[in-house]
Amino acid sequence: MIDPSFVLLGAAFSLVGTLVYAAFTVRGAVRPNRVSWFLWGSAAMIAFLAQLDDGVGLPAVSMLAFAVGPFAIIAASFWNRQSCWRVSAFDLSCGTVSIVALILWLTLDSPVLAVLTAVAADAIGGIPTMVKAWKYPETERSVSYLCGTLNGLITLLSLQSWSLSQVAFPLYLVALGTSLATIIWVRGRRWKRGVSKKSVEETTTTA
Repeated sequence: MIDPSFVLLGAAFSLVGTLVYAAFTVRGAVRPNRVSWFLWGSAAMIAFLAQLDDGVGLPAVSMLAFAVGPFAIIAASFWNRQSCWRVSAFDLSCGTVSIVALILWLTLDSPVLAVLTAVAADAIGGIPTMVKAWKYPETERSVSYLCGTLNGLITLLSLQSWSLSQVAFPLYLVALGTSLATIIWVRGRRWKRGVSKKSVEETTTTA
């Protein structure tokens, strides 16, 4: 295990990743799904409050960082309206289920159940972005998700004792970040090859 103060480094990684993503959003290089990012921020904030209630301590700082970043990205999407991804009925359906899970947290008196509910809500809210990354990888960048993975790993390594309320969200962050970054990388390479092939064919046809 590493010194608990390293959790501040993890929080910094998370903030830097989301701020870079927000900058990409302002430039129109990415098109975030507001449903996912709003729910990611909300669920992380709930998990942060639950961790405080459970006396997690310094590792909760990484969760706070993960909660603040998404709202910066949402603000950036309003700054450049052309960069916002169109919200579909499927997105709204996932968002509704996720919100129900968040409301359920308000009725729970157990920090452990609250964190698990927040993880479930966060995961459901992330489905629209995962689908979008698979179908349209050119609208995403992996930097924020990789930084979130680093945040989760550092948080796990900084824990002095492991309990479900402590490890649930960091483990989820690692799984989510790794999955999304892999999808963007693999599908992005195929998309680029398809674009390059199309350009060659168009050039050949024109010639």
